[in-house]
Amino acid sequence: MAESDWDTVTVLRKKGPTAAQAKSKQAITSAQRRGEEVQTSKKWAAGQNKQHLVTKNTAKLDRETEELHHDRVPLEVGKVIQQGRQEKGLTQKDLATKINEKPQIIADYECGRAIPNNQVMGKIERAIGLKLRGKDIGQPLEPKTKKK
Repeated sequence: MAESDWDTVTVLRKKGPTAAQAKSKQAITSAQRRGEEVQTSKKWAAGQNKQHLVTKNTAKLDRETEELHHDRVPLEVGKVIQQGRQEKGLTQKDLATKINEKPQIIADYECGRAIPNNQVMGKIERAIGLKLRGKDIGQPLEPKTKKK
């Protein structure tokens, strides 16, 4: 009996919460009730398929203040697109399919709501055969000769 030590103390205690349990809404509220400090941070666009990030500068431009605003397609260009499309007998959907864009983009360009994109403007120019950029808007598009 001399070998057994009666002063040995065994402490049984629970393990702390796992990471998933610590992040649960219930764990957060119970910690707040106990008066513990709780730090939370929101992950921006977490779990979403966000390909285009909106920066602060873009948000400023979207507010369209006097000194900062996006240039829109002039109505003159929209009228030229509409007339050229109708001369070719195309609907907005047909023209959009022809240039591999959405029909809404054609509608936006014709109404003057679109922000000009040179690639899209070039595709529309080639499809309807009229110039949309530069000085002579509405003139027939001259095919460029390839130099060898």
